This record gives sequence, C-alpha cells and structure tokens, in this order.
Amino acid sequence: VGALLALLVPVEPTRAPDCGGILTPLGLSYLAEISKPHAEVPQTCSLAPWTPAGDRISSVKVVDLKLSLIPEAGLRMGIKAELRIAPLHAVPMPVRVSIQADLHVDMGPDGNLQLLTSACRPTVQAPSTREAERSLCLDVSKLLLLPNEQLMSLTAPFPVTPSCQLQYLPLAAPVFSKQGIALSLQTIFQVAGAAVPVPVSPVPFNMPELGSTSTSHLILAMSKHFYTSLYFTLERAGAFNMTIPSMLTTATLAQKITQVGSLYHEDLPIMLSAALRSSPRVVLEEGRAALKLFLTVHIGAGSPDFQSFLSVNADVTTGLQLSVSDTRMMISTAVIEDAELSLAASNVGLVPAALLEELFLAPVCQQVPAWMDDVLREGVHLPHLSRFTYTNVSVVIHKDYVLVPCNLKLHSTMA
Repeated sequence: VGALLALLVPVEPTRAPDCGGILTPLGLSYLAEISKPHAEVPQTCSLAPWTPAGDRISSVKVVDLKLSLIPEAGLRMGIKAELRIAPLHAVPMPVRVSIQADLHVDMGPDGNLQLLTSACRPTVQAPSTREAERSLCLDVSKLLLLPNEQLMSLTAPFPVTPSCQLQYLPLAAPVFSKQGIALSLQTIFQVAGAAVPVPVSPVPFNMPELGSTSTSHLILAMSKHFYTSLYFTLERAGAFNMTIPSMLTTATLAQKITQVGSLYHEDLPIMLSAALRSSPRVVLEEGRAALKLFLTVHIGAGSPDFQSFLSVNADVTTGLQLSVSDTRMMISTAVIEDAELSLAASNVGLVPAALLEELFLAPVCQQVPAWMDDVLREGVHLPHLSRFTYTNVSVVIHKDYVLVPCNLKLHSTMA
C-alpha cells in the first residue's frame, strides 16, 4: 500500500475526476505479501538502544505481515518478525518483534498527500526502552514501503503519440471503505508539452460502487469523458488529418461527373484529403462502445500541388474494441455501424448523394478505421505503478464508463 500512497501528489483544486481506481482487500493483501522481502533486509539502527556496541542484526525473517482496512480512517498494519542479533564472536540470538500501526493519509499544507502513522504499538521480546521501540516502529514502517527508487510516479507523463501525452493527477486523499481504497484521478492531456483545455464534462464522474465482493486486486474505472477528451486531444494535434488513396483517376471520374474532364487535360490519380470538421463523440452503452466521426473529405488531384474540386461531409460511426495489454488499453475499430456522405461544396456542379456514396463511400469506410487504428497502435497507458503489470484483465463496458478489473503482478526483477 505504501507503493500506492507514495504516488499521491499536489493537484489543481479546479480539476474534476474522469477516471480512478479501487484497490480491493485482495489487492491490499497482495501488496502486503510482496512487501515481505523488503522488510527482511537486515538493519542495525533500530536495535542499537538495547544491544551492546558491536552487535548487529544478521537476519530478519518476517513471519507475518498484514494490511487491513479501517473504513473512513485508513489502514492497520500488523507485522511479526524474528530478528537474529549477532554479538561479536558469539552465536546469533533470536529476538521476536511484533508491531501494530495505524496509518492514514492527510493533505499537507503544500498540497501533497502524506502517509502518516497515527498509532504504533511495538512488542519486543527483549529488554527495551521507549526510544528503542519508537525507533523500531519507524524503521519497520519504512521497510514495508517498496523502495522509492523502484517506483515511477503515477504523475509521470505517458506518450500516446509522438506529439501527445497524458498525465494522471490524484485529486484528493484516497477514500477508505470496506470495498477497498478508492482514488479519483484527473487526466491532463498535452500536445507538444502544453496542456489541452478539454471541454468540461456535463456530468460529474464518480467512482462506481462495487455491487459485491471483488475477486480482483484492482478495479480501474474510465469515464466516457476520458475517452472523449482523448479523441479531442488527438484531433487538436492533427492526428486525424488523413490522406485516403483512391482507385479513381480524373478520366474515370469524368465518366460519372462530366465537368471533371474540363478541369484536367491529363489523366491524374484522384486523392481524398480528410479532416475532422467537429470533435469525435464516444458512445458507451451496456456492452458496446462506438466512435462517431464527423469528417470533411476534400476530393481532388495533383501532387504535390493538391487541388480540391469537391468537398463531401462524411459522418461515420464505427464500433470500438477495448482490451488491455500489460498496462495499456488497446483501442481498435470494429465494424462500420453507419456511414453517410453529403455534398459540402463543389466546383463541378451538383452531385447526388447516391453518386457520392457509389464513388467514395468504400474508400472512406476502408481507410478511416485503418487510419484511426494506426494512430492508437501503441495503446493508451492506464494509471499504474512502475514495475507492476496487470493480469487476469477483463474490460466491462457500461453506460458512460468502462470498468477494468485486474490483478497486480510485480515484475520478476522486483521479486
């Protein structure tokens, strides 16, 4: 749990959450389990007040380490360990230590969230002083945290595309309940290092409550506003400005639209240049995700001096497939659910909508999803701790939000 709480940082009070996560009691137990090796690093400072000079701790064996939830307050940490004290030129002697500590999180005056010990009760099977017990309590508490140098801040920016990044900021101290530890996050989207002022969500996002006891370590929740802001940022970065190849040439197109023939004296390939005319819309319903795109497609010829003679509005709705690889959400297009073309501007006379669809609907429906998939081919980093990966992942789409139940797994290099 120290790994989770160590990542909380100052936030802007005006921000609103668009995602978050709940660390369940099972996840808390997993963090306690993997913390045992870090508590078994021999120390010398804690026992100094009641051991003769020159004595040292030769080994630390953690017999039991537990982290339990105290609803609306924090955590209770219990640890039982056996220390072996090695006097000079003598056989090591065992000393049993038991500690119970209550932990909570406060917001510091500088805006930082701080993990604090509100109560600590050590028991040592050896003569000791209050100073020794106080020192022991502090040292063992530190040992329970994964080393800071082995963590990557949750607030580090993660790349989405070469020019786009996202950054997760905690908004307040986590909430402790029987369900687990809930943390709300605000995603900051950036283009070329500058924050993008995404539209404000009309509906505030609250972490959904779990209906029953979860069998997962962690449950991430991503709101519809998160996905809408992602696509809004990609639009601002120009990631969806695309060139669509066509099998048509000016000569073949002139057979359908006669005025094209008067514009070109030689046969040139027809090119389609598409850009969003308004921001994409994400639809999240029970068991379904979709993306609505509102494009303007300029149709013309000439390279490198492209000249458009026809502009078409293309409204395309494509299904979205969501999955998770490692700690990244993979977003890919599924089947085209709906597509409509309508005339926007023309230098070659009035072109009926049916003819526009006959000529240009197929390349739009084929190439636009492929372009979208290529933009997000690396996936989108989910909130995560460095050196952890997600396993046993499922993605559950609900109305206006997505849940990602998963288990934590510490990379073998940390074991």
